Amino acid sequence: MTGTLEILAAGPMLTVQDRGRTGFLRFGVSASGPMDGEAFAAANALVGNAPGAAALEFALTGGRFRASRDVLVAVTGGAMRAEAGGRPLAPWSSARLRAGEELTVGALRGAVWGYLAVSGGIETPPVMGSRATHLRSAIGGHEGRALRPGDVLPLGPEPGALPRRLTRPLRPRHGPIRVVLGPQDDAFAPEILARFLGASYAVSAQRDRMALLLEGPALPAARGHDITSDGTLMGSVQVPLSGRPIVLMADRQTTGGFPKIATVITPDLGRLAQIPTGAMLRFHALSVEAAEAEARAAARQSAEALADLAPTGA
Repeated sequence: MTGTLEILAAGPMLTVQDRGRTGFLRFGVSASGPMDGEAFAAANALVGNAPGAAALEFALTGGRFRASRDVLVAVTGGAMRAEAGGRPLAPWSSARLRAGEELTVGALRGAVWGYLAVSGGIETPPVMGSRATHLRSAIGGHEGRALRPGDVLPLGPEPGALPRRLTRPLRPRHGPIRVVLGPQDDAFAPEILARFLGASYAVSAQRDRMALLLEGPALPAARGHDITSDGTLMGSVQVPLSGRPIVLMADRQTTGGFPKIATVITPDLGRLAQIPTGAMLRFHALSVEAAEAEARAAARQSAEALADLAPTGA
């Protein structure tokens, strides 16, 4: 049975996201997808959806929602107050929402990006093989834009799962953000690389789905800050003329003309995205081989956590 999800109130940057749009970087179209891939995957697993099903991502505050059929709902990303039909909904767990009842998702605490998954998934029309919203290009999701009150989203067939909860952590919660130096680390003098790895940086308020600007010691490049534009990744740490590092995120531009001093490793991307504005962070460099080993270990930890969901009885 299909159905719909109606947006009654929308928090900031509420968008439809799936795992992302692949195969179009050479055409200047970035992947989009979730800012915190682990939290996104957990939300889908908790309601019985396939890993790539589309869900809703929001910044700081969720909003209010109403489904036209009975569904399971789950909210992940951080701690928050949520209610499904007036009944408390714990974060990182799923619960039943009856047809016509309202789901309310309040403000996140200690995190920035939240995820709301509904059983059956959001089935807006795919664009270039994905339902992910890319706001700057106005493609994907619902009319290529952030959602607002009155929007009605189609739901896919009900998978018939039972309410469940997360029983073990998806990833480490603390520690430095791990990076692989480069690909243009040779543009920086050794003492500047040491400064980058030894200093603390604050997450500034200048952040969105495209990039995250850090405040801290400047990182001047010995040969200047203009390079021939080349490809970027989610996690590329660019350093423009200001010397202030910018970490590129899900909706980044696909090429850039500033030297990239380092690249955040995949397991730490979600944790970085979730660091609150004003909080401090440090970087730690790994070899490529060590980074690959950490990625494999993180993937195993996440898979084991999602395979060990416990019933809630809700």
